[in-house]
Amino acid sequence: MDRRTLLKLSGLSLVGATAGCLEGEDEDTTTATTTEESGGGGGEETTTTEESGGSGESYTIGMVDSLTGSLAPYGERNTRGRELALAAINDVGIGSESGSLRISVEDDESTNQGGVNGAQKLVNQDGVPLLIGSVGSGVSIAIHDSVTNDAGVVQISQNSTSPELTSRPELLRMSPSGAAKGQALASLVSDDGHDTVAVTWINNDYGTGLSDVFAETFESELGGTVAYNEPHDQGQSSYSGILTEMASTDASAWIFITYANEYTVMVNEGFDQGYNTTVDYYGAESTVADSIIENTAPGSMDGMKGITESAPQDQENYQNFVSAFEENYDATPTVWSAYAYDAVTVAALAIEAADEFSGEALSSVVRDVTRPEGEEVFNFEEAAAVLRDGGSPSDINYQGVSGPVDLDENGDPPGYYQIYSVQDHEYVFGDYITS
Repeated sequence: MDRRTLLKLSGLSLVGATAGCLEGEDEDTTTATTTEESGGGGGEETTTTEESGGSGESYTIGMVDSLTGSLAPYGERNTRGRELALAAINDVGIGSESGSLRISVEDDESTNQGGVNGAQKLVNQDGVPLLIGSVGSGVSIAIHDSVTNDAGVVQISQNSTSPELTSRPELLRMSPSGAAKGQALASLVSDDGHDTVAVTWINNDYGTGLSDVFAETFESELGGTVAYNEPHDQGQSSYSGILTEMASTDASAWIFITYANEYTVMVNEGFDQGYNTTVDYYGAESTVADSIIENTAPGSMDGMKGITESAPQDQENYQNFVSAFEENYDATPTVWSAYAYDAVTVAALAIEAADEFSGEALSSVVRDVTRPEGEEVFNFEEAAAVLRDGGSPSDINYQGVSGPVDLDENGDPPGYYQIYSVQDHEYVFGDYITS
């Protein structure tokens, strides 16, 4: 890959290389220091997670996560990050009375309506002033537009990457916008020598946003041709028609902007038709999942490349996070667990810093605790110490385990990305890219 071209076209700088393995999605998500209680009905699951702490007040916030459906492989990863953050926060306690943080979780079933239903229960029935969620960009936007915005509830998405979220400043997120990722992906494909490509994208806000950035960069800035640029629906049993249409073009590269379940179907059907030997495959972060490797044939996507979010592995607090994660789960985390960890930690810092436990009070401080003007703090304990010593919210600058949070006026953080490929039916990770 031509790094100078990537730097010029996407405003990114390269900062090193590494290799790693994915966090297993079927690992046990319980730990010795946390407990879960599940209930609910009508297809919904409610999970309340609590770490025993001091005798002070208990603060309950909400989370809408993808526990079932197409996004479940990603939602499952959030559970571990959430639990580790809760353990660290409740070991310190919130406020002078060492209150405990509780999280009530609803399943969005990987759908917009499921997310809205879960958020309505958390906000309207449970009265949470802050809600974390969700994985899918479309789900997060639907929750914001239908529930949290009008209710004055703070919303922090742990995983949503669509550039569309930037147009909603009160919808905060821990994962960076996909705009830089789309530019970097276009540069990667072009630098590999492809001038004509076919793109298929999942028909929602995530797919629309990322595909628009990719196509604009590839054609307008890199002089390439997007010969095919069509959506596909979520949850279909076959995508052979889409693949046939892509094969009818003269594209030498196929770009899949989709989710794990859908991509698994496409890979298997492409393998049956031999498409994987005639074109090069490319993707983004949603085509990186253990379930894809486990449910596709060896060799079916070898040589595939892409761009995925990552974390600064040379940062000490990230290394501490990895050590705790491996100790508790016997697995190496992905950056998505780190985003979930940071979402919970930022929420706890807002509670610590606010004058009262209300949406209005939390909203007034939640950005301040992440901004670069303050003193760098690398965990909840350090941040709480500054606040309890008379510091204001703007006196701290939380440095997340996923990297600097630094929420801007649009609610967006900066981010780290990484180039990945598939070799011998395994993901291999290469150069880091920082926005």
